[in-house]
Amino acid sequence: MTFQRTGRSTVGPMRITVLTVPDCPNAPVVRERIAAALDGKQAQVELIEVREEAEAARWQMTGSPTVLVDGVDPFAVAGAPASVSCRLYRDEEGRPGGAPSVEALRQAFAGTGVYGSAPVEECCSADDRDVLDPIGRAGRGRRAPDERGLRTVHQAVLRHFAVTGDVPEPADLAAAATAGRTAADVLAELDRGDFLTLDADGRIRAAYPFSAVPTGHCLRLAGGVEAWAMCAIDALGVAAMLQQDVTVTSCDPVDGRPVTVTFTDGTARWEPGEAVVFVGQRAKSGPAATVCCDALNFFADPTTAEAWARQHPEVHGRITGQAEALRIAEQTFGPLLAQD
Repeated sequence: MTFQRTGRSTVGPMRITVLTVPDCPNAPVVRERIAAALDGKQAQVELIEVREEAEAARWQMTGSPTVLVDGVDPFAVAGAPASVSCRLYRDEEGRPGGAPSVEALRQAFAGTGVYGSAPVEECCSADDRDVLDPIGRAGRGRRAPDERGLRTVHQAVLRHFAVTGDVPEPADLAAAATAGRTAADVLAELDRGDFLTLDADGRIRAAYPFSAVPTGHCLRLAGGVEAWAMCAIDALGVAAMLQQDVTVTSCDPVDGRPVTVTFTDGTARWEPGEAVVFVGQRAKSGPAATVCCDALNFFADPTTAEAWARQHPEVHGRITGQAEALRIAEQTFGPLLAQD
């Protein structure tokens, strides 16, 4: 098996094309599963990054990742539109995941199909993709590009928050900036890409998932460090990003009841057990901090979430259960500090 990133290959008995958006968190997962499913069999595997909807349409890509076998998507869903947003697959037991299972890939490579035993679908409808777009930068992900010092400085900012609970000064980031660029230059570019936000003086106001100012979502990190998260989804993504135990404390904006999510060894415990998350956005353009962060909240139960939605008709969104909220958070923030 050979992995390559350029050109459509005709070498080998089978051609496998993996289509992903840049920095897709499920790209390494699907590559590993393809290797396991092939189990030493000869194949040519292409890795193609797709950035625009028009390009996705040319490739017949209906979400990231999309796997083509000899140019055909064996997991295609009838009527699914071209998309550069995330894609959800279901395994043989109906469990959702961000990539086809090894068994589903084996069947696809053997030509036996997986349509009955492992139905596959996009992770969200067109309306839901609109709601989730600000969270994940319209499918592009929140992991900064590994160029011009962007990822190095971005990760330095996040680690500083994790260790101190506070925002770093540009002087603290000088060593992380690429030669020939100041930290302020890099921060400004990160701000333009909505990886973080700056105030009028160029100071960091937010570096998703962290906030430099108090919010309704308090984080207790390793060593007793306390920090603030920008929203409920951001708060839920911190444990996966830092790979440590985290306690999230928030409250229901309708009746003030406390909502706590405690992460221990990767497992989340919600109190109360009926708690949910409302995922929404306002009908305006701009960074996630202004478009959606105040519309992503914890609720003690679905009843208060429904009441809040009725009180805020200007917010387009929906109620998500605990498992889905965790999946969105982990896919969004889990890869941010990963080392290549």
